[in-house]
Amino acid sequence: MTERYALPGGLVVGTDSHTPHSGALGCLAFGVGSTDMASAMVTGLVRLTVPETLRVVLDGTIPAGVAAKDIVLHLLARPGIRAGDGVGKVFEFGGPAIAQLTTDERTTLTNMTAELGGFTGIVAPDAETARFLRERRGIDFTIEAWMASDAGARYADTITIDCSRLSPMVAAPGDPGNGVPIAELTARARIDIAYGGSCTAGKREDFAQYHAVLSWAARRGLRVAPHVALHLQFGTEDVREHCQRQGWLAAFEAVGARMLQPACGACANCGPGASTAAEQVTVSAINRNFPGRSGPGQVWLASPATVAASAIAGKLCSFAELVARTEQAVQSP
Repeated sequence: MTERYALPGGLVVGTDSHTPHSGALGCLAFGVGSTDMASAMVTGLVRLTVPETLRVVLDGTIPAGVAAKDIVLHLLARPGIRAGDGVGKVFEFGGPAIAQLTTDERTTLTNMTAELGGFTGIVAPDAETARFLRERRGIDFTIEAWMASDAGARYADTITIDCSRLSPMVAAPGDPGNGVPIAELTARARIDIAYGGSCTAGKREDFAQYHAVLSWAARRGLRVAPHVALHLQFGTEDVREHCQRQGWLAAFEAVGARMLQPACGACANCGPGASTAAEQVTVSAINRNFPGRSGPGQVWLASPATVAASAIAGKLCSFAELVARTEQAVQSP
């Protein structure tokens, strides 16, 4: 929808809980049940109660190595969100740091409003939105003043996140809200599976992150750890073709990644990348790690870069940690 159809100011209704993905373009995108969808197909109308809005202000400068996935895992771990403060609300993402995120990265925020308990997520369209529509879809779109909240608009609450203080995050198995900075983990879980894909992490920008890590590894002769299976699954055919044009597939193949065609895949326990035994441990860039979501094993959630770095390390590891560990090994006598 984001790559082909959704536009700022529009209304998008789907039967998937991650329909809010397209809200990154500045449209109202939300999920409904099959009965409501059938009714909408017949009548052209959909019924809803206008929800309250929760404003999320992203402040500061986003550090290198920190992705939108890290931001949303931090937000999910906040006590208020875990207590249900966001349930049923529209998450409006804004603030100075939003301009530092590409549209693909913004969709990670709006996509995971499902995990935040929200009705949907939205980002006011701006110059980045216009760039995305022009370069990705060939549309010269004029952003109008009404496509943003009015000055003095009332919010149910406002959450401010100082992005400059964030670092790569992981969410421990069982709940996306079990987030913790990876640097604070004293014991690093040994992993069996690394999975990058799904609507949350199968976009062009996500594959750029996979490539940044894995091309770095390939240049140094590193490969996926022998006991790890790394699966990378394109979110759409457009993403697959983009990766081919960029010449990224060579690096993925050089380190031993298995490439999968577009599908929901392991995120919905459908195909390679899902665990098959309870003792297996997965690090995954998907949006949910509830028990049984991606097979019987345990799932740690992480950003695309952390998933790729962990696959090389064989255990939970950020890209910065992998670089430091590798350089230290080279310098050792």
